[in-house]
Amino acid sequence: MTRAHLSLGVAGSLGPETIAAIAAKAEASGYHALWVNDTPTGDSLAALGAAAQVTDTLVLATGVLPVDRRSAGEIIRAVRAHALPQERLVLGIGAGQRRAGGLALVGDAVRMIHGETSARVLVGALGPRMRLLAAEQADGALLSWLSPDEAAAQAATLRDDAGVAGRVDGGYAALYVRTAVDEAAMRRRDEEGAQYAGYPAYAANFARLGLTPADTMLPLPGGAGIGSGLAAFATAVDEVVLRAITAGDDVEHYLSFVDRARGALTISDARVTD
Repeated sequence: MTRAHLSLGVAGSLGPETIAAIAAKAEASGYHALWVNDTPTGDSLAALGAAAQVTDTLVLATGVLPVDRRSAGEIIRAVRAHALPQERLVLGIGAGQRRAGGLALVGDAVRMIHGETSARVLVGALGPRMRLLAAEQADGALLSWLSPDEAAAQAATLRDDAGVAGRVDGGYAALYVRTAVDEAAMRRRDEEGAQYAGYPAYAANFARLGLTPADTMLPLPGGAGIGSGLAAFATAVDEVVLRAITAGDDVEHYLSFVDRARGALTISDARVTD
């Protein structure tokens, strides 16, 4: 049984200095990648530039760059300006708030980034049409807010679509999983779940899939810790990104998360075959 890469996710709003400290700790702890959310107050590419300076092997990823706010041209210029190592760079991109024309916008961005950089491009995909685009044009999809069973089903469809399109790499599935490793962080985790459930697109997706936010976050309902739930996610997709939810946003809380999450796991971040 092939198990997933294990990665760490944080918000760009933490700032480059804090994210660099987290990146160094994540690499030393054996995580596969650091994913940084891009927000209006947190430049993920600037943060990854700082992370690149203190790491050698850690994959550096954005999750995701909204191309309605940051154009493909701007993204390419920022990759170069921050001297990001393209051999270990993954650019997660998405439509952002664009509804009409979102597919075309993302497709154009994938082609432009592929033409100007050697970075891998994953598409943030909530619905089936964007997942199909990811399979046919990008290097895979970044999924989120899914149960282990639904993640496995969507990853299988992604691989099938990539195969039909004759694309070797388009079936790669990474999955964001909101995660809390201590009781003090659980309230913030649940508040974030409720916040997303209030957004119309996410509310419709939860309803369509018959899920609640709790079904998609670690620990899973009834779980004593994150280990058993992570094992289920790890057999569903190619990469599990533990989106760290901590009780506070200072660097110490995140460094503690890195240690506690790693210690709670029953699997390795590297692919293994049982």
